[in-house]
Amino acid sequence: MKKPENFDVIIIGGSYSGLAAAMALGRALRKALVIDNGVPCNRQTPYSHNFITHDGMQPAQISAIAKQQVAAYETVSFFNGIAAKGVKTINGFEIQTGTGETFSAQKLIFATGIKDLLPDIDGFAECWGISVIHCPYCHGYEVRHEKTGIFGNGEFGFELAKLISNWTKDLTLFTNGASTLTADQMAKLDQHNIKVVEKVSEKLIHVKGQLQYILFKDNSKAAVKALYAPSPFQQHCPIPEALGCALNAEGYLQTDSFQKTTVDGIYACGDNTNRMRTLANAVATGTTAGMVLNKEIITENF
Repeated sequence: MKKPENFDVIIIGGSYSGLAAAMALGRALRKALVIDNGVPCNRQTPYSHNFITHDGMQPAQISAIAKQQVAAYETVSFFNGIAAKGVKTINGFEIQTGTGETFSAQKLIFATGIKDLLPDIDGFAECWGISVIHCPYCHGYEVRHEKTGIFGNGEFGFELAKLISNWTKDLTLFTNGASTLTADQMAKLDQHNIKVVEKVSEKLIHVKGQLQYILFKDNSKAAVKALYAPSPFQQHCPIPEALGCALNAEGYLQTDSFQKTTVDGIYACGDNTNRMRTLANAVATGTTAGMVLNKEIITENF
């Protein structure tokens, strides 16, 4: 059997956090492999915001520039594919791809992001990342003062409505069924002229992802320009858990301040580790993971 090609580090996921980690490792002369299939979770998002020096650029443009810059470091390699399986070995880890290739490394970095679990509402997926959005810091300025909806209920819906009221006063909370808001919460929303609609949503009517209105099951409708709808999620990649990495109570990979997981030799960075789902945070945590991991290798080998 052919011996797998060996690396100092394998980075699984080649979007912003993975590329940031790869750059730090490349600059530290580490032989690193980035495994990525080129299908990021923000592929529908037309523009990226709140990332200084790149505000308003297309996400694909930012990642293309990043990959080009990382590729200039000759010790960094790329594999176009999916990591399907990971095992612990005497000398580190082995990763098997979906097409059967096997690579080995002393250390692993998971920059694999999360998978959004979107509701089964016609039109929702087509609008996701375009006019159905999750973060006011990433998208709120572009829809400021517009007719805006929030998809939520109970304590979560109330807190999100309170937050979004900073960007628009034309705001409606859509509970998609019976409200679970308390009387005090309802009174507070009413005080701030935030309407509550308890109808069940049937369909999102849109033009190329740009939301026009919400159609309810009773055939009534509500016009909205944007809809905030943070969705539940799961880890995009099952390998970290299979290798023993713990999740926190929210479902993110548990890491310390240096991006170390609960398994020795495995780091994680980006959206799979915390709720701060921004490009800036992805890059910051990726850079941290690459730098700290390199120091770890030095310490072990010195």
